[in-house]
Amino acid sequence: MTTNPQKRIVSVVSPKGGVGKTTVAANLAAAVAAAGRGVLLIDLDPQNAARLHHQMPLSDGAGLAVQTLLRQPWANAAFRGPYGVDCLPFGALTDHDRRVFEHELDANPQWLRQNIEALGLNPGSIVIVDTAPGGTPYLPQALQASDIGMCVLLPDAASFVTLPAMARWYAEAAQTNPSLRGFYVLNRMNNARLLCRDVGTALSRDLGDSLLPVEINFDSAVEEALASQSPILKYAPESPASRDFAALANWLVNLP
Repeated sequence: MTTNPQKRIVSVVSPKGGVGKTTVAANLAAAVAAAGRGVLLIDLDPQNAARLHHQMPLSDGAGLAVQTLLRQPWANAAFRGPYGVDCLPFGALTDHDRRVFEHELDANPQWLRQNIEALGLNPGSIVIVDTAPGGTPYLPQALQASDIGMCVLLPDAASFVTLPAMARWYAEAAQTNPSLRGFYVLNRMNNARLLCRDVGTALSRDLGDSLLPVEINFDSAVEEALASQSPILKYAPESPASRDFAALANWLVNLP
């Protein structure tokens, strides 16, 4: 396995909800940990759902948003999940507090980058940031802080028509963060369906090398894993999706 001494920050993004973005982020984090790399999963989505894949107590409202408003270190809200992933949840905010928090993000475009640096992560760590879908205040924060953007798409027409918006967001972020590389990954791919194959072919044609060579195949065990608050690699290690996430982690770890 290639050793990369540099910290790598990956933002998992999507122009629309319902594509399995959080599931991809949480399971990719578990696969990176299983590959032997230190990994921090940051939830930058007010839905605060990434923690559910790593068994954080449902009653715990701590998180990075709460810490930010309290002017307290993020590390105080981090927890180590049972599968080797360090997790930093979003936290539970009232609607009013969320608006105050988002105003702070608008005022400081480098907020996320600065707070990740303040954590003092070990060299070689991989940070995976799960972001809110669409053009929210969280997206530019994530892309400004990241080396890699990973846009999750479904093999359907609805995802296909969002490509121009995502391409625009990548291009805008690259103007001030030239190290950003934007990629796309297909989730819930079902090669038994003609529509999925057709959309996959069209995406490959239009996206070229920015479409990852690894796709996450449809696997009912993924939803079962979430119900048990476990990553798919622990819940069903021999399942197709487990192999896909392991391959995706391998791609990420060895990306030059």
